[in-house]
Amino acid sequence: MTVIRFQGIHRLLSTVTRVVMEKPCILTKTLGAPGSIYKCFEPCIDKHFTIIPYERFVQRKQDFAAKIQAVFSWGPNINVDRDLLQSLPNLKAVINGGVGVDHLDIPLINSFGVKVSNTPHVVDNATADIGMGLMLASARKIIEGQHFSQFRESDDFPESTMGTDVSGATLGIIGMGRIGYKIAKRAQGFDMKILYHNRNQRPESEERAVGATYCARMNELLQRSDFVMVVVNLSPQTHKLISAKEFAMMKPNSTFINISRGLVVDQDALVDALQKKMIRAAALDVTYPEPLPRDHPLLSFPNVIVMPHLGTHTMETSQLMVERMVTNALAILNEGQLPDEVKA
Repeated sequence: MTVIRFQGIHRLLSTVTRVVMEKPCILTKTLGAPGSIYKCFEPCIDKHFTIIPYERFVQRKQDFAAKIQAVFSWGPNINVDRDLLQSLPNLKAVINGGVGVDHLDIPLINSFGVKVSNTPHVVDNATADIGMGLMLASARKIIEGQHFSQFRESDDFPESTMGTDVSGATLGIIGMGRIGYKIAKRAQGFDMKILYHNRNQRPESEERAVGATYCARMNELLQRSDFVMVVVNLSPQTHKLISAKEFAMMKPNSTFINISRGLVVDQDALVDALQKKMIRAAALDVTYPEPLPRDHPLLSFPNVIVMPHLGTHTMETSQLMVERMVTNALAILNEGQLPDEVKA
């Protein structure tokens, strides 16, 4: 009798322990695989969740479908389409790493009673830094200098290596949200004259703090700026916001910088503007597609810098993004609230 009772208690304790220790399941692409969250961030997620790799899920849907409560999206690494949503009956949220969610069909996701979140704020500094870095690299021909050091045929600097000053120049910022404002603060340290165009004018105290002047019409900003930096979200209103008409308004010695989304710019119009020398140079962290095909015309210009969307690609910012994803997921699963919810 004592043995039987002990076995019963042991089974009960095992069941309780299993229930207590069982972590909610999240679906994401295999960590460390191309286009996925890096393996070094696995402990941050694994501490709170059981990670179901997407590749294993596809092979064994019947084993995992009912257990998955959240999808961790790191860019377009998982296609959150109707088929996937229909296969996950207990899904509560799609947790996106980064601010941009243009790869997610939010109305469709919401129609299944599933919420979407992103990770705002934590990306602001890194994105502002890359904007300043692109501006400096283009203006001072830093990449050309590296190439000269590596491949020079003589020690004489050709005239083409001369850059242009950033200090004292005029910077036009299109989109004065959190990131745009941080760029203005950085540019202030270079004694730049700062113009900005935004849907809404910022309070006078905020303008004064960074020495920024509001341009109600984007045309005015384009005509007056030595550097034009685009920092807007992608939306139907900003799709190809910068096209042939806008490039035609820019100074012939101006530089165009895009750190927002590739589709904010008409790339064919940009190629045409560069070919016709309507602008001096361009520096892009974002394109469409990403990365560009190696034979794309934009990669043939010596006065164009093209990066494969590295704006938030630092160890510190990526860590903060993953931590924020975990925070959002825990909140929706435990409290039913999503701190950084993105609505359609």
